[in-house]
Amino acid sequence: MDMDNLQKKLNYTFKNPALLETALTHSSYANENKSSGSVSNERLEFLGDSVLGMTVASLIYNGNPNMPEGKMTKLRAQLVCEKSLASIAALLDLGNYLLVGHGEERTGGRQRPSILADAVEAVIAAIYLDGGFEPIERFVSTHLGSQDILKESENTDYKTSLQEIIQEKPGQSLTYHVTDESGPDHMKIYTIEVRLNGKLIGQGVGKSKKEAEQSAARCALEEMAR
Repeated sequence: MDMDNLQKKLNYTFKNPALLETALTHSSYANENKSSGSVSNERLEFLGDSVLGMTVASLIYNGNPNMPEGKMTKLRAQLVCEKSLASIAALLDLGNYLLVGHGEERTGGRQRPSILADAVEAVIAAIYLDGGFEPIERFVSTHLGSQDILKESENTDYKTSLQEIIQEKPGQSLTYHVTDESGPDHMKIYTIEVRLNGKLIGQGVGKSKKEAEQSAARCALEEMAR
């Protein structure tokens, strides 16, 4: 296993390379090599899940000062999901560095998204244990990236985000009302109000009802964040 090459891809050199080897050891390999003292990456995966979650939460929080809690939660889930982590593993070519058992090798475990995602979390834990939070923040910023977060926030489904926040309290009613239409048929401009339990909480304008609703929901979210 060419650990030096992988460490270059990770942009991190381990003081204790054994941590990286453990992070790359799937339970199937560890079970087949118990006599050699091989240890699986499951404990590191457990730690890495929490380290990753906290780091991503911090990045979202600091990078999006006006984003409401419900949207931050949703975005964090998107960024740390199996698909996202498996994509990082693919960029690092992590599958070729994994230690897997013969059965997993035969059935394509080296490229299985769940195994790859778990391995990324284990590698994150290994880096954290070896070097602390600074290299983790660098790793997360590089591979998940503040630009991706900002892009996501720019394409926010504000209506869904507002609805999720309102649903946290039972008995709440959210409604949208067209209050004005102007312009010729091919260039209509709509004004829409969003109301919570009949109370106006936001107003938006758009070239379609959908666009105006999104604008109104965004206005409401911004008011709620103040």
